[in-house]
Amino acid sequence: MLALIAGTGALPSEVVDRLDDRPLICAMEGFTPDTVTCDIEFPLEQLGSFIAELKARGVTEICMAGAVRRPVIDPSRIDPATMPLVPILQQALMSGDDGALRAVIGIFEDAGLTVRAAHEIAPSLLPQLGCLTDACPSKEDLSDADRAAGILRAMGAADIGQACAVSKGQALAVEGIFGTDWMLQSLTQRPDAGGGILFKAPKPDQDRRADLPTIGPDTVSATVAAGLTGIFIEKGGVIVLQQERVIEECNRLGLFLFVRERAS
Repeated sequence: MLALIAGTGALPSEVVDRLDDRPLICAMEGFTPDTVTCDIEFPLEQLGSFIAELKARGVTEICMAGAVRRPVIDPSRIDPATMPLVPILQQALMSGDDGALRAVIGIFEDAGLTVRAAHEIAPSLLPQLGCLTDACPSKEDLSDADRAAGILRAMGAADIGQACAVSKGQALAVEGIFGTDWMLQSLTQRPDAGGGILFKAPKPDQDRRADLPTIGPDTVSATVAAGLTGIFIEKGGVIVLQQERVIEECNRLGLFLFVRERAS
């Protein structure tokens, strides 16, 4: 039996819509999903008891999908089943995003649960290789994508972000803790004539079972507002939400969307 630990945003519903059987839908307290109905809600301070309930219900696999921010642990709410996990959770909350997710995945695996990626149980979330739109990248755009891939490798080594914007070989902006939308918003008042590309990919050594980067229709409009001419994403590494609508919006706005081979 599969349990989906859902966060906010569109991804949980896109996963559920692609499955033959509805999973048990769970959510951490404070991050109730807005696109699917939740069966179980649990506080992080009772993670141990939540895992025990999953196993009692016959759950053998879990998938984490959707956005979740780092909660503040209330020591007064920690129950006995969770107490042994506190050192791991504290270290996770102090780590970068990938380090935190690896720690949480380890907790579930140590409990005997298999952690599966959203794109593993719903492969159609990942688009095929190549240009998906009427517009396609120029040689300059392809060169900027090579430059962007190098920037993301350096960012990944520091566990920082999964996106950057590049124009004429120069970094315009890099993603930090506030995410891709905030990064693109920072470019809406750029002092040059525009141009350049958005590049999005997982961190080089990222555990791809959780927090795979995503784009959606809002990314398209934000990319245009930032004065960029197209979007590169890594094949097998970036989920495209509402794929048909994304491609339609790109075509309407004259933007390209190119799925690139994973950088070596």
